[in-house]
Amino acid sequence: MTTTKTYSAKMSEVQREWRVVDADGATLGRLATQIATLLRGKHKVTFTPSLDTGDPVIVVNAAKFKVTGKKLQDKMYVRHSGYPGGFRAENLEALLARRPEEVIRRAVRGMLPQNRLGDQMMRKLHVYAGANHPHAAQKPQALKEATR
Repeated sequence: MTTTKTYSAKMSEVQREWRVVDADGATLGRLATQIATLLRGKHKVTFTPSLDTGDPVIVVNAAKFKVTGKKLQDKMYVRHSGYPGGFRAENLEALLARRPEEVIRRAVRGMLPQNRLGDQMMRKLHVYAGANHPHAAQKPQALKEATR
């Protein structure tokens, strides 16, 4: 009987490829899951849950994603400062008008591990509201098709 060992990647073996995702016309949730998969590294055969094996992701046209139903008015982003009267709430429409990059950033953050590893993965996410980005020197590869 032969036994095979489970492969576990080491940080020195991790190969990273920059990716560009165009959010124009993509549905927010489907786009966020695709980005989270790339950041986490689950698309690679060398995926290791305890390591950051994912690729850096550049999201362009972040202001042009779409949502279904009445989410623009009904989806709320809430926070509390911890002080009396410190409750703040804002709907998707208002946050999209004020900071469109933050909507995608928050959607992706909720799909990553809620620990230091997730923070490390989030540092590889670069979101831009327009079509231009300053990462041409990294030679990013365009993703085949963002989920529509």
